[in-house]
Amino acid sequence: MTATRSLRDHLPAPVARTAGAVRRRLVGLRYSYAQLPAFPQVSNDPVRLLVGPTNSAGQGYAWARSARTLPEVNAVSFSVHRRGQFQFADDYGVPLSWFGQPRWQRAQEQHVLGSYTHVLIESLRPLFGARGVPDASGEINRLVESGINTGLVFHGSDIRLPSRHAERERWSPFKPGDDLTDRLEAQATRFAAIVEDAGVPVFVSTVDLLDDVPTAHWLPVAIDPEPWQRAARPLFSGDRPIVVHVPSNPQLKGTARIDEVLTGLAEQGLVDYRRVSGVTHEQMPAVIGEADIVIDQLRMGLYGVAACEALAAGRVVVSYVGSVVRDRVRSLTGREVPIVEADPDSLGAVLADLLSDRAAAAERAAAGPGYVAELHDGRRSAQALTDWLTSKENV
Repeated sequence: MTATRSLRDHLPAPVARTAGAVRRRLVGLRYSYAQLPAFPQVSNDPVRLLVGPTNSAGQGYAWARSARTLPEVNAVSFSVHRRGQFQFADDYGVPLSWFGQPRWQRAQEQHVLGSYTHVLIESLRPLFGARGVPDASGEINRLVESGINTGLVFHGSDIRLPSRHAERERWSPFKPGDDLTDRLEAQATRFAAIVEDAGVPVFVSTVDLLDDVPTAHWLPVAIDPEPWQRAARPLFSGDRPIVVHVPSNPQLKGTARIDEVLTGLAEQGLVDYRRVSGVTHEQMPAVIGEADIVIDQLRMGLYGVAACEALAAGRVVVSYVGSVVRDRVRSLTGREVPIVEADPDSLGAVLADLLSDRAAAAERAAAGPGYVAELHDGRRSAQALTDWLTSKENV
């Protein structure tokens, strides 16, 4: 906490509010005379796509790169840079302090409306700046009225309805009365109504979300496999198998149960368990490349970016994918998801089997790189965007 914040917290409420208002006015004056963050140069391609503003797990940038592989298509990713959060690559962005400044907001709106033929809004978050509105519904109308082809894309918890998930999944982490569950339930309900009213194309990054948005198109997550493959060491080449778990959200990942099982195995000397946090995305290939087994999650019934990265590295990936997602992927692609299935009850037995037959485990892992190359290296993502970006009605 800063000294200014500490002092303000001890002031009488009316004085504190006045001090806060004065501070915001002074900050506004500072930004009024500062140079605006740079906007990207506009291309001359017939189709020009903007993706933003969340860039969750770097997917906005990855999808933009995928779209660029299509003929006569240029694409740009935009994201808001939040202090204390890992920063993924993007084409342009602004710190949160600028995102709330009216001068930048006007420039951003002018840039977007005057530059792009298509805009893909992530997670229904405002694209033109923090203007005291909870979502991008007003911006959708502004974009459509300006003749810009507008689409929505969702990553997961932004549109997943917890109550529906709890009915479908035995191991669901969502419970009525839980703060996270109640917050996500309200958001997903509100967002579903906006999606229905908007009448624009909708994409989802994982196939489980097709239950929440049945009219959506699957836009597969996309990664660059090369860094993960380059960092990978031979499987089971050390004294003890290394098992890695990276809990981006421990509640949703089922981390407590993973810790319980793996700590027990580590105490028996059977594995070297590494629960990883605070590592930047640039450092993650080295972390995953040292692992023999990567445990993703045990409660959600899906797979996403983290699992694809571990598959690309040729690791043994253990997760609760679920029969519904496996069947849907098989129906859509003809491929079998090469992730070893486990849930909170079966994790210990699954790991025992993997450790007792390492040759079979390595054979399962060998299917990962090819699976990612076919479905998650960006080519399939470009295909998913093709009709929307290049149909004659849009260009």
